[in-house]
Amino acid sequence: MQCDVCQTKEATVFLTQIVDGKMQKVNLCEGCSKEKGVNDPTGFALADLLLGLGASQEIEKSPAAQKCPICGFTQADFKKTGRLGCSNCYTVFADGIAPMLKNMHKGTQHTGKTPAAFHKIREHDEKIKALQDKLSKAIEAEEFELAANLRDQIRQVEVEPAS
Repeated sequence: MQCDVCQTKEATVFLTQIVDGKMQKVNLCEGCSKEKGVNDPTGFALADLLLGLGASQEIEKSPAAQKCPICGFTQADFKKTGRLGCSNCYTVFADGIAPMLKNMHKGTQHTGKTPAAFHKIREHDEKIKALQDKLSKAIEAEEFELAANLRDQIRQVEVEPAS
């Protein structure tokens, strides 16, 4: 595979990035990668590349030589790989990681996605609740024919599957 920049030498460095939801791959030879600032993958601060140049300052704000007691990961390991060693690392390195997570995501708490079936179940429950409210009002107003009709509607909705 040839270098995407010089088109002459064999590519030895392969970078992948996602921009606007589209994956872009860049293949570089050793010379072009050094020219672009990607010279030594082992000394390369992946966190800086992924999170911007301010990442290392955020990481370095937490006490130096801090080490996770569970996995033994250090700030240098995170800076080098861009990943944490275990779930406990989030607590140990919280001071440096929290601001970075806020910048990368909408917040620091993962909420996930709600399954589509949940919305249908909630709509089903809301429909029953609305009918029950109407039933209560009809009984209070002594509109017994309407109340009987609403009772039958509630039974019908309860029998219908929510999903």
